[in-house]
Amino acid sequence: MADSDSMIPEGNRKEPPYPKEKCILEMHNVWKVYPNGVIANSGIDLFIEQGKIHALLGENGAGKSTLMKILFGFERPSSGIIKFGGQEVVINSPHKAIEMGIGMVHQHFMLVPSLTVAENVVLGIEPRKGLSINMAQSKKLVEEAGVQYGLQVPVGKKVKDISVGMRQRVEIIKTLVRGANLIILDEPTAVLTPQETVELFKALRLLVEKGKTVIFITHKLNEVKQIADQITVLRRGKVIGTAEVSDVTQQDMSRMMVGRDVDLTIEKDTPNPGDPILSVDKIEFESEDHVKTLQGVSFALHRGEILGIAGVEGNGQTELIQIITGLGKSTEGTIRIKRKDIIKTSPGKMRKLGMSHIPADRMTKGVALDTSIEENIVSDRFHKRPFSFKGMLFPRTIRSFASKMVKSFDIRTDSPKSQLKMLSGGNIQKVVVSREFTADAEIIIADQPTRGIDVGAADFIRRSLIQERDKGVAILLISADLTELLEVSDRVLVLYHGEFVAHFPKAKGLTETTLGEYMLGIQRMTLEEMGEC
Repeated sequence: MADSDSMIPEGNRKEPPYPKEKCILEMHNVWKVYPNGVIANSGIDLFIEQGKIHALLGENGAGKSTLMKILFGFERPSSGIIKFGGQEVVINSPHKAIEMGIGMVHQHFMLVPSLTVAENVVLGIEPRKGLSINMAQSKKLVEEAGVQYGLQVPVGKKVKDISVGMRQRVEIIKTLVRGANLIILDEPTAVLTPQETVELFKALRLLVEKGKTVIFITHKLNEVKQIADQITVLRRGKVIGTAEVSDVTQQDMSRMMVGRDVDLTIEKDTPNPGDPILSVDKIEFESEDHVKTLQGVSFALHRGEILGIAGVEGNGQTELIQIITGLGKSTEGTIRIKRKDIIKTSPGKMRKLGMSHIPADRMTKGVALDTSIEENIVSDRFHKRPFSFKGMLFPRTIRSFASKMVKSFDIRTDSPKSQLKMLSGGNIQKVVVSREFTADAEIIIADQPTRGIDVGAADFIRRSLIQERDKGVAILLISADLTELLEVSDRVLVLYHGEFVAHFPKAKGLTETTLGEYMLGIQRMTLEEMGEC
């Protein structure tokens, strides 16, 4: 079963910090070494106590995802022992993990939008009535699970018509009706409002009261303090430590994660905005099924400011950014950069006009995974000096520049010539950011720039955005992380059902709870109250 046995030394197995008989899961001396020699997990010992919420922390590339893929059967360990419920087990597929009582809710939900909530939950285990699916029994099964675990959902509604927070509930119920006793939650609050997060945490507490166990993967240390009982921190494939949450501070956790002190507060000077450089006027967008996702959206972005846009996912942010960056076309309205109409301009021409774009979906729109790190870093400039001349590339110059970026942005790799797909998600994001921040842009569109990024990398990116603002760059920030949005933005707009419902000219002093009320449509400003956006 080993990928490269010669690289795996004998490990010293550790004991859990609580009695073994309380552990639902034990992972002893787990190694994962890929054929190319990359070591993702290096002799990991993980102990999860029954009926607790256990947070798994670590930088991107620390080995968290690989370890959970091993636990859920997506990957096979190179060596090591897994015990579940006191019995040594081999988990060779997700089906086997589910059969044993292990469930996983992925950061990107695995639901079929066109099916109802009940149909999604029972998919693959449908109650039958003769040759047909017994829908009445399916709905009853889902309703009863919702009541039992405090996760009530609209069983008859199609998934595409329910909120992001409700979709997450559906995913959790899916694991519960399949008999999960241990549930892995991957970044569960990444797209939730504060109000939805509160409801999720209530449900998780009820789950553990009923004997369930939760592994909670997150980068939000304040949430760890709120919800988790214990933590395990990984760094560079190794366990740094396991502790009771009550015994550690957020600063302790961040130090364990990155190996140094991280200042979690961001200080910035008062903005000094200049002239408008990007003007968006009465933009509308109607989908193919005639749903209006943008309704007369207007705003101006000024030089030397960071304008934050808040909104629950699915309220028009994606369409707005696609239209602004040239990746999509509006139904109505105009967009101008430096007074030049660019509504029908291509992404390439947008770049020539001075726009950089950090896309939310880095894997499909931000990089080419099968090419090298250095090729991705210079992909927007390889055709001009100093990287080429009259069609002839200068490999030494390209390599030197890429090496400088790898060092400056702390991209964890053996070589700039390595394939991008071998990097962790966080390091891939650093490649995107290194390219976009060094493009001499006058406008930066930063769409979820730190999603799925560890505390150290996120801090670096946030401070870099502020540095760019201070140079006079205009920045449009779209983020589901409300702490980030409020700390980094100078002013904030709230998007709800395709239109702006609030404008806060000063982000300072604004709370996440207040912002969440506008994001959920509980409150709404009048046009007079919003003023000039």
